[in-house]
Amino acid sequence: MPISGDHALSRRALLAGTAASGVLMTLAEARAQGITPKSGGTLTSLLTPEPAILVPGVNNQAPTLIASSKIFQGLLDYSMALEPRPVLAKSWSLSDDKLSYTFKLQEGVTFHDGKPFTADDVIFSIMKFHFDLAPRARSVFQKIKQATAPDPLTVVFTLDSPFEPFLLMFHATAAAIMPKHLYEGTDFRNNPNNQKPIGTGPFQFVEWQRGGFIRLKKYDGYWKKGQPYLDEIVYRIVPDSQSRALAMETGQVLMSGASDIEPFDVPRFQQKPNLEIETKGWECFAPLMWIELNHRVKPLGDVKVRKAISMAIDRDFILRRLWFGVGKVATSPIASTTLFYDPASKLAAHDVRAANILLDEAGYKADSSGVRFKLRHLTLPYGEIWARLAEYLRATFKQIGIELTLESTDTGGWASRVSAWDYDTTINFLYQFGDPTLGVERTYVSTNIQKVVFTNTGGYTNPEVDKAFAAGRNGATAAERKTAFATAQSLLIADMAQIWIQEMSFPTIHDKKARNLIQFGSGIHACYDDVFLA
Repeated sequence: MPISGDHALSRRALLAGTAASGVLMTLAEARAQGITPKSGGTLTSLLTPEPAILVPGVNNQAPTLIASSKIFQGLLDYSMALEPRPVLAKSWSLSDDKLSYTFKLQEGVTFHDGKPFTADDVIFSIMKFHFDLAPRARSVFQKIKQATAPDPLTVVFTLDSPFEPFLLMFHATAAAIMPKHLYEGTDFRNNPNNQKPIGTGPFQFVEWQRGGFIRLKKYDGYWKKGQPYLDEIVYRIVPDSQSRALAMETGQVLMSGASDIEPFDVPRFQQKPNLEIETKGWECFAPLMWIELNHRVKPLGDVKVRKAISMAIDRDFILRRLWFGVGKVATSPIASTTLFYDPASKLAAHDVRAANILLDEAGYKADSSGVRFKLRHLTLPYGEIWARLAEYLRATFKQIGIELTLESTDTGGWASRVSAWDYDTTINFLYQFGDPTLGVERTYVSTNIQKVVFTNTGGYTNPEVDKAFAAGRNGATAAERKTAFATAQSLLIADMAQIWIQEMSFPTIHDKKARNLIQFGSGIHACYDDVFLA
């Protein structure tokens, strides 16, 4: 649901670490439905495309985060309204000066190798592992002036200045707690434990047959008594979209999420009485899709070219004909479900004629073949729908005299090429994590131009945008932050920094006997310790 730009984490939510745990709520909800959670069974799910690795931080692409969130945990999860909920932290508090966050940790937690989880693992994970690996995490955690452990089950983070969205950074997808005893002093990206990940989650890694499946089994030493309920989770890797749809239809798998089922297949699943389709569970992430332009490639550095491309795109067509209405047309670089979205944001209307006139005025005349210039487009390798989108873009670009050559690669190759700035255009979609400072700023500030995927790989620069995001990051009140982010949105749209297309909404399709799959704003990225088969 939309959240107003004036929303901030309430003090009650901030201090709600002693709220009822997810276990109690799950049992209450189940009993209300006349159902008692029971143990046993295997949840089979699709996972598309196959992840490169199962360690968050080392890799932050969507398939990695979905599967690894069952192996690793963060300190917190979040409700649909982005209120923090206890996971490895059982309670938390904020000092009166809004500088010190104290987390009290769960007792009796162990890693899958039997070693105890302590405050030292938290401090290592936050201050070293994710700080070193993830540019988004680094930009937030560099505000931590001091991290201390008064005792083995208490962590205190003291910031250099108040930072309103700090508590939104502690989900497993952003700051999974890693075993310090296995990673300290090693090359994190090439640590041998990456091949057999060890976390504190309800499921432990068992087997990975590349191109076939990933098998996770119940961790018998899990810290919640009697949980998880499932014996196993098996992620099936099925490259062909029609084979995935058939597996879902015939019951070979009980669940699909994210990009598993192509949007054009969703309508027929709505008619299946044994299946349920849910679109909640993306509130924490608010993924926004855009055409990413490499500003270093001529003439994409010309704002008139970028505006012409934006006007040539029929966003309504993409939503209706390619995504079958699943999602929402983008109007801003900030999604409408992210804090501080400005409803006054507006993109120029679809107008191919006006786009051609603008390119003429900019001096990009067509040759005898009707071609103004040529570009390479790196297709996003996340399924057939993205290939169809690439074909649509090729036809659309042709209408304004741009010849688009489509190039294909796998997920690892796509990430490598985008990281190396080896593309002209591509499609990207990033999680916004509830707040522009956490998930939007990284794409546009000049200080984050890096050869690392999910940074400002496009090379966009505007000092005024940098200032606006800095003001939003450091604003002492929600009102100050709202003003700053409204300015950032206005400037980005004026520059057409990227070509925003659609707010993504991925359906989770599952057999009705699979219960509790979507309970939090993290959706299918939750740890699933209370999922069961009825």
